[in-house]
Amino acid sequence: MGMQADAAEMTGPLLAGAPSAVEAVPPWREQLTVRGVVVSAILGVLFCLITHKLNLTVGIIPSLNVAAGLLAYFLVRTWTAALGMFGVVSKPFTKQENTVIQTCVVACYGLATSGGFGSYMLAMDQKTYELIGTDYPGNRAVDVKNPSLSWMIGFMFVVSFIGIFSLVALRKVMVINYKLTYPRGTATAMFINSVHAATGDELVEKQVSCLGKYLSISFLWNCFKWFFSGVGDSCGFDNFPSLGLAAFKNTFYFDFSPTYIGCGLICPHIVNCSALLGAIISWGFLWPYISTKAGEWYPANLGSNDFRGLYGYKVFISVSLILGDGTFNLIKIIYATIKEIMNARSKQGRLPLVWVHGGNAIFLLYLVDLPSYHTSWISSCLPFIIADDKDSKLSVEEKLLNEVFLKDSIPPWLAGSGYVGLAAISTTTVPMIFPQLKWYLVLFAYVVAPLLAFCNSYGTGLTDWNLAFTYGKIGLFIFASWVGQHGGVIAGLAACGVMMSIVSTAGDLMHDFKTGYLTLSSPRSMFVSQLIGTSLGCVIAPLTFWLYWTSFDIGNPDGMFKAPYAAIFREMSIMGVEGFSVLPRHCLAICSFFFFGAIAIKLIRDVTPNSLSKFIPLPMAMAVSFYIGAYFAIDMFIGTVILFVWERVNRKEAEEFAGAVASGLICGDGIWSVPSAILSIMRIDPPMCMYFKPSFTYG
Repeated sequence: MGMQADAAEMTGPLLAGAPSAVEAVPPWREQLTVRGVVVSAILGVLFCLITHKLNLTVGIIPSLNVAAGLLAYFLVRTWTAALGMFGVVSKPFTKQENTVIQTCVVACYGLATSGGFGSYMLAMDQKTYELIGTDYPGNRAVDVKNPSLSWMIGFMFVVSFIGIFSLVALRKVMVINYKLTYPRGTATAMFINSVHAATGDELVEKQVSCLGKYLSISFLWNCFKWFFSGVGDSCGFDNFPSLGLAAFKNTFYFDFSPTYIGCGLICPHIVNCSALLGAIISWGFLWPYISTKAGEWYPANLGSNDFRGLYGYKVFISVSLILGDGTFNLIKIIYATIKEIMNARSKQGRLPLVWVHGGNAIFLLYLVDLPSYHTSWISSCLPFIIADDKDSKLSVEEKLLNEVFLKDSIPPWLAGSGYVGLAAISTTTVPMIFPQLKWYLVLFAYVVAPLLAFCNSYGTGLTDWNLAFTYGKIGLFIFASWVGQHGGVIAGLAACGVMMSIVSTAGDLMHDFKTGYLTLSSPRSMFVSQLIGTSLGCVIAPLTFWLYWTSFDIGNPDGMFKAPYAAIFREMSIMGVEGFSVLPRHCLAICSFFFFGAIAIKLIRDVTPNSLSKFIPLPMAMAVSFYIGAYFAIDMFIGTVILFVWERVNRKEAEEFAGAVASGLICGDGIWSVPSAILSIMRIDPPMCMYFKPSFTYG
């Protein structure tokens, strides 16, 4: 059972703007600059303010990766132009430096999201306790911990870095072998490559023009949609019942999202079709059937976020599919790694170029006549490198991408020791901040976290959906149940923070590695940039939140900053204290079926010929639709239909421009998020609300 099939299934359309084989790549230390850190800090403050504002009002955070790359480009260009006016010559601004700044900014503002400032942290405070009601069963006054700068900054520092180290050793597997698309990371790379592209190459100029054209179309379309989006969640094109009102109730509609049409153009056909199949199975049949059991399998008239009802099925079944798929892939990687290490030991004394036919090789080259198995030898073995027979078939551009991505590797011993060391520090200090969360519970979280981080990173690579909040809710429920009545509420919320931080950071890191891979940026410079950005975020995110906390009435349901998720998270933790008995009937049995079903599907994919396996769906892509809904799968399927027809009409043109079109659609959507957030902060609401209702209501 090899990885060849998985690699083949991830191969999407050729990306436009591929680097030239003769392109000069600056050393990794030159990609990290003082001006880059200064610009990152400025943008980090701006994006943290935007993120907190959205978190505390609507609770929905758009991707700001592309906007970070654009504003970084603008600020550094302005910086160098200003210095030039005074006769100061600055170093050239390269796309690698642009990528490193973007990575640093994303790492910084990412903590404003995964830090739980609008969710699990606020769920602990006195206001949320009082909002739920002192007479609410299980809501106790002792389960309160109000925000303060000291413990928030300390908590950020002890939990936020671990996710960076959790998957570093697998970056080559995810990016090179599996060829995961990471649509947001790919679009960001396309944008950065375009703004830094050298003139003279006719194809490159056409690709840049194509990207700019569709970026403008996407931006203007989002601007147009905004005028009809009104106030609340029921207005605008995002809620257009394009397949009818009955289908709309089950999330089957086209929401006119340029981002997910673009994702459909980038992602392989099997990913998009799997997402749609998952939507049909879950929202077309499974959830409607379970809904008919209300009052029998679970109490009727429950809230939409109540684990005791349909929501419990949605969360646990989707996570079961994800864990089944992720566990199978992780076991495959570990098995192949151990097998190659054992083979290396048995062949000590030879100096071969070793590879395993079929794509199973975790190592391409190892020197086995070393006197001992010291760390440098292990470091040379661990990277996943493409075998000789496959490498010979790669294009010149892809060989260059692989060479740069593998050149400045992060030693596996550093990643492993960093994870273990930080986990040890966190295991000691987190119980000091939250005495309800005992040290052995924190240790257990760090034992299982790499598996969850791998699953989330793999899933975001397929569909662009980061499900860190879903994993956090599962952790919240499990740990609250584990601790029980005495401290379970706070323990569950704190454990949610630990899990969300690791899983979210790992997913964002792989997106940034994909961006770096496509822009010829050193993974070492990006790794250091992640550390710098996380350090900035551990201070900036709490400070910017504290600005809101001290200036506004946070958590007031009648005010501007309602913090809608705070009460939801507290109620979830209170329910979690009751344990798995609170889950609806047959939930765990159905979860087990889907978990082992996912493993069975992956096994069948591996043992069947590629001519058949390429038509077998991917459980991970199906699982995202189980939880999110059918609308995003419909958007992606439209993208894949466009690409399919385009390839049949003009394959060469599709290969050259599909990536540019997709990236333009995603980038325009991402850039619009900045003016949209500014309008929200200034409390400027859309002038119109477009919504739909059945015509017979007018009869």
